[in-house]
Amino acid sequence: MALNTRLQLKQAQSLSLTPQLLQSIRLLQMTRQELEQFLSGEAEKNPFLEVKLDSSRDVNFRQAASGSGEGFDFTQVPESRSLRQHVREQIALTFPDKRRLAIAFALADNLDDDGYLRFDKKAFCTEMGFAADEVDRVWATCKGFDPAGIFASDLRECLSLQLLAARRLTPAFQLLLARLDLLAQRDYGKIARLCGVGSAQLADMVKIIRSLSPRPGHAFSQDNAIPVIPDVIVSRSQEGDWRVEIEDSALPRVLLDRSYARRVSRNMNSVEKQFVADCLQNGSWLSRSLDQRMRTILAVATEIVRQQQRFFDLGVSGLRPLNLKVVAEAIGMHESTVSRVTSNKYMMTPRGLFELRYFFTGAVNGTDGADAHAAQSVRDQIRRLIDQESPDHILSDDMLVDALKKEGVDIARRTVAKYREAMDIPSSVQRRREKRLNRTLNG
Repeated sequence: MALNTRLQLKQAQSLSLTPQLLQSIRLLQMTRQELEQFLSGEAEKNPFLEVKLDSSRDVNFRQAASGSGEGFDFTQVPESRSLRQHVREQIALTFPDKRRLAIAFALADNLDDDGYLRFDKKAFCTEMGFAADEVDRVWATCKGFDPAGIFASDLRECLSLQLLAARRLTPAFQLLLARLDLLAQRDYGKIARLCGVGSAQLADMVKIIRSLSPRPGHAFSQDNAIPVIPDVIVSRSQEGDWRVEIEDSALPRVLLDRSYARRVSRNMNSVEKQFVADCLQNGSWLSRSLDQRMRTILAVATEIVRQQQRFFDLGVSGLRPLNLKVVAEAIGMHESTVSRVTSNKYMMTPRGLFELRYFFTGAVNGTDGADAHAAQSVRDQIRRLIDQESPDHILSDDMLVDALKKEGVDIARRTVAKYREAMDIPSSVQRRREKRLNRTLNG
């Protein structure tokens, strides 16, 4: 109850927020990684503050989850080199003179995480003092580096470089790459006429294109090595109820050494003693803010589980419409506080790992005045219906509307189309073309 009162006072005094209150708001929004970075910075500024990061937390979490009986895959990702490190090694072995070496290193520094070189060449040459023709020559050489496709300026060139490396860049492929828009539309008849090939040869070409990587540098992305550690764990108790707990092994510990502060301040002047006092005050506030952050996350997560209990019992079909206001009113917090808590926070459940925001979903009316359905649940129904369609009976959006109405969902055709497109599911025309091509591929 004390927590709720403090939060209400904070909202009432929002026009005169102190730096400490602003800090508390920031802490609510931070991810675990951001929180660790912030606390490390605070420890550098405060000699009496010690931050302990539990290096065993990932191992403990994995052991706890594996002991729950759920088949989660926690395969460790080995440490890998970055794309730039991989490229720099090839540059050092390729260019003997210092000038071309400098140009190549500068180009490598402009690679994005996908391996593309998207930059303003004119500005690059002006800034670095290189001639455009010598940059072009070095760039052309770099386009032959491993992995194939890096240093391309766009998707067409990226795929072209990969086909060239595999000695498959035929005139037909060049024509196909010039009209990737037709491939995206799955207009295989038009592609076949454009490339001058039959259906069997086109099927082979499409199969080869699909085997290429549109992001050749992605295998080196450092983002792949960052694990998502949940903020809360949901499990079923022995009594059969759902239990919500903070995954506290993922939380950094903050310790304030007051005895050390007392010892060093004995022989200090007034200015130095004030510095010590400020450090202790800031450290105390930080410790309280972290505790408040933990309890706020727990309160929000517990209410989410209470509101969405049918999801935990039944799966996606059990999701109910839910908004931030409902949770905020139930736990006596401001809606903006709930919004901050649910941003980039994760919940591990027996059904998998979910961002807290996943459980907030709009409503779709039920038929004949029945209860509304969660939008996420309806999207899942649409995907399930399309996954189950046969090649000889592709469901149009109108047919999906009829099928959903039979399941008690009153939904407009334009809403079905919007949900389908949001899930990157092609139209019925495109899916029909895809099924025909797959039938050809499978012979």
